[in-house]
Amino acid sequence: MHPKPGATILFPRGIIRLVDPKSLATLELPKVLDRLAKFTAFSGGAALARALTPTTDLAEAQRWQSETSEARKLLAVKTDVTLGGARDVRPVAVSAARGAVLLAPELMDVKGTIIAARNLRRILVKLSDQFPRLAFIAGGLDECPGIVEAISRTIDERGEVLDSASETLASIRRDLRVAHDRLLTKLQALISSSKYQTYLQEPIITQREGRYVIPLKADFKGKIRGIVHDQSASGATLFIEPLAAHDLNNGWRELQLKEQEEIRRILAELSAQIGAQAEAITNTVDALAELDLAFAKAKYAEALKASGLLLVEISNSKLQTSNAQPPNQATTQLTTRSHPGCVVKLLAARHPLLDPATVVPIDVRLDEQTYAVVITGPNTGGKTVGLKTVGLLALMAQCGLHIPAQSGSELSVFEKIFADIGDEQSIEQSLSTFSAHITNIIGILTQADARSLVILDELGAGTDPGEGSALARAILSYLLDMGATTFVATHYPELKVFAHNTPGVTNASVEFDLETLAPTYHLTVGLPGRSNAFAIAARLGLDATIIDDARTMVTTTDLEAEKLLDEIHRQRDLARAERAEAEAIRADAAELERRLAARLDAIDAERRALLDAARDEAQAELEQVRAELDEVRRRVQRAKAATAVIASVGAQSWRANALSTLKEAEAALEEIEDEQSALPIPAPVARHPSHATRQGVRLGDMVYLAALRAEGQVVALTSTEAEVQVGRLRVRAKIGELAVSRQTSDVRYQPSVTRHQSPITSHESPGMELDLRGQTVEEAQPELERYLDAAYLAGLPWVRIIHGKGTGKLRQIVRDELRRSPLVKSHESGGDGEGGEGVTVAKLAVAD
Repeated sequence: MHPKPGATILFPRGIIRLVDPKSLATLELPKVLDRLAKFTAFSGGAALARALTPTTDLAEAQRWQSETSEARKLLAVKTDVTLGGARDVRPVAVSAARGAVLLAPELMDVKGTIIAARNLRRILVKLSDQFPRLAFIAGGLDECPGIVEAISRTIDERGEVLDSASETLASIRRDLRVAHDRLLTKLQALISSSKYQTYLQEPIITQREGRYVIPLKADFKGKIRGIVHDQSASGATLFIEPLAAHDLNNGWRELQLKEQEEIRRILAELSAQIGAQAEAITNTVDALAELDLAFAKAKYAEALKASGLLLVEISNSKLQTSNAQPPNQATTQLTTRSHPGCVVKLLAARHPLLDPATVVPIDVRLDEQTYAVVITGPNTGGKTVGLKTVGLLALMAQCGLHIPAQSGSELSVFEKIFADIGDEQSIEQSLSTFSAHITNIIGILTQADARSLVILDELGAGTDPGEGSALARAILSYLLDMGATTFVATHYPELKVFAHNTPGVTNASVEFDLETLAPTYHLTVGLPGRSNAFAIAARLGLDATIIDDARTMVTTTDLEAEKLLDEIHRQRDLARAERAEAEAIRADAAELERRLAARLDAIDAERRALLDAARDEAQAELEQVRAELDEVRRRVQRAKAATAVIASVGAQSWRANALSTLKEAEAALEEIEDEQSALPIPAPVARHPSHATRQGVRLGDMVYLAALRAEGQVVALTSTEAEVQVGRLRVRAKIGELAVSRQTSDVRYQPSVTRHQSPITSHESPGMELDLRGQTVEEAQPELERYLDAAYLAGLPWVRIIHGKGTGKLRQIVRDELRRSPLVKSHESGGDGEGGEGVTVAKLAVAD
């Protein structure tokens, strides 16, 4: 559960006070919590959001952060998760436990709350592996058995008690309807009677004080005997209950009272049932409020475009014992300063209360040697916003909220966070402003330690500049001795020098655009702010003589420091511009690469579509030829059968005609078979054949090429590559890219030539490699000639000659022979993966 305001928490280190309440308001955490509350679903969650207090325990802060992260993920994947119908019925349950009778609307609120809890519990328990933190909270949701069913049997969706709630109520309501009908029938007869119509203001029936009456003209009072219950504002109309209907009205009213009494008894029974489970209902609402808060944190994080962060402990090993006394003590003895082990790393951090469309993100990073920052710069330049951003984001993180910063940000969990930020800058109020600041600072100094974050705006302002500067340096030095993580904003140039010369402290500055005379709000850690007074005065048109005279009044050291600082800022701006240009070029290159990849994909898709269309066309042609072939075969069979019959009966002329027809059919069959053999083998278009294997590729195997989605026959083979005949196309492929068809793996290469096919030589392939290493020139030369002849006759497109590097003599002989041979079209050294200069690849001429 989240702590209540003003509470204390017991941790292993003892009782720890929560963050200073005054500082919470100074850093505007209540405004953030008000915005958070607007994302809650019911008042219980809203109250919890507004009462949210930063925890000082690392484990609890990390748990809250995990709950927020899980809630964001859950709402992203299950948009139907809701707490709809939940109400804060804890006061109602307590009243029921004390014997109070609940009204029907209150009972409906209890029912809706339990249903919402039941639905949410079932969802989160089912998804407990994905959302363990939320599932743990959901474990506190009690389904309160019997209550929902009892209320549903008793009260309808409009909040009315049902007739079926009890037999007595059903009987009373039946009698009530009868009595009501009788009463209205009697009154209708009176106002419809011609005897009384003259006396009536209008022929209507109305009610006064729960009894039915009729409007009688005041002039005819007494003409209809009855009881006057009311009169009109003008006094012209009297509303009377006729004595003829008085008993009926009484009977109807008595039944109404009986109905109300029975309804109260029924509601009392339901209230008692709720009172018996008041504790379970209260715990359920508590858990619903916790879940509502987690979901609100998630929704607020999405609205802020916030990110989770890494929370870390302030390293105990780096903490040094300090004997520092408060400043009003006589003695102040401090040990050697040491970094407290705090971590502040905020990337592109934004103040959550500023307009996200205009707020300028800032980066705040403290290295391992720094734990204090002095920010300088012009008024309205963003110093105060920067201070508040650091302090407020630390508070938000310790409340379990995701922070408006980039992912990768890190913060320590501080036990105390103090802030003294004053916006009063009037000269007339200088004394009161100074006194107020000093009073706040005294309170901070008495409580700050190495686990504290201290934020001070305009330190030492509101008094004599010399004394104020000295006080500011002394206060900052004291905080450094205490080991407190400190952020200070100031106008004093002496603090720039102090930050530069003091270990553990660094300068920071907010930037100012001299062209527009407006602040840029960018925060730069590591560089002090520039004065800009002379530049601004010149820009606004102050006489140059006055400005030059003013420069002579500034020490040479200060002028040189300003010039050096100007040069540093100029070089930084230049580097920033070059970095932005490089980022733009990188982005353009990435976009170009993306477009080229898309074009290549489109080209590849078009190529595949063309191949598929060609295969489909070939398949259609093949099917047509096969159909014609089957028809011719049937004709041949019929002709043969007819010939046999004719021969048996000895009809010579008929036999001659039949033989002629048979010969014609056989010729047509032969021609169609030739056409069929000339067609390329259609390959599967959509899928890799399931009967393929990549092992045991041998010469003559039928293989499948995944890149072409086609089948072909291996016509040449090396240890790593193969030549594959695919229809009329011959392609080279890696062995690993081929899959042997099991249906044809036992069919070895049988070269055949038809008049429609490219000639495939019947000469046996000598292989695509010749290894001459270890041979003399006299041995290698005839061996190379024989190999080239065999490779040429086998129709190999290229061969690889392995001769090694050695002295290079054998390589030279091989290449000279290849250059002279008419069988070789060209040759070149092997590639990096083929042996380099130790191998020569020769491309052979095409055999006629």
